[in-house]
Amino acid sequence: MFRPLFSALARLSLRAFGWRVEGVLPVTNKFVLIAVPHTSNWDLLLMLLVATVFGLRLSWVGKESLFRPTVGWLLRLLGGIPIIRHGARNQVEQLADQFRARERLVLAVPPEGTRGRAPHWRSGFYFIAKAARVPIALGFLDYGRRIGGVGPAVTPTDDVRADMELIRSFYAGMTGRHPRNQGPVRLEIEDDPARRT
Repeated sequence: MFRPLFSALARLSLRAFGWRVEGVLPVTNKFVLIAVPHTSNWDLLLMLLVATVFGLRLSWVGKESLFRPTVGWLLRLLGGIPIIRHGARNQVEQLADQFRARERLVLAVPPEGTRGRAPHWRSGFYFIAKAARVPIALGFLDYGRRIGGVGPAVTPTDDVRADMELIRSFYAGMTGRHPRNQGPVRLEIEDDPARRT
């Protein structure tokens, strides 16, 4: 009921900042949404506004200890998913289980993992999507053109390098708020042939 109103307000807010929104969502209720580039604290606010324009309810991951009884209910209400960071079950398996258990899930993951320059992206987003058999939607904030949105979806295959080439080509030329903090669009496993599948 309120979704169209919130979407319109988010679009107006972005317009007030001089931004516009482009793109289309994958035709599925479940996907991983990566948010790139991530070089500033402003990225979170802008991406939340872009998500609201699209009518998305984003989920995010936090360590289980954050979800204490006193505030855990609020964090879950805000889209938080608690995960156990140690033990026998790894994070990829836990999040793939979340996708299997839910009718709808849009998991937002910043693959750079930091606002500073990093030599590689973290590969969790890729392996979560692969294990859950869901696409990766290419969310973006291009400060150079002042456009935010969602690009094409990439479904992980058994060829990590080919999949990453598609992702690299989409993000080529996009600039973050602080371009010097942008690292290469590359996973560490691309440099290690033994770990590519």
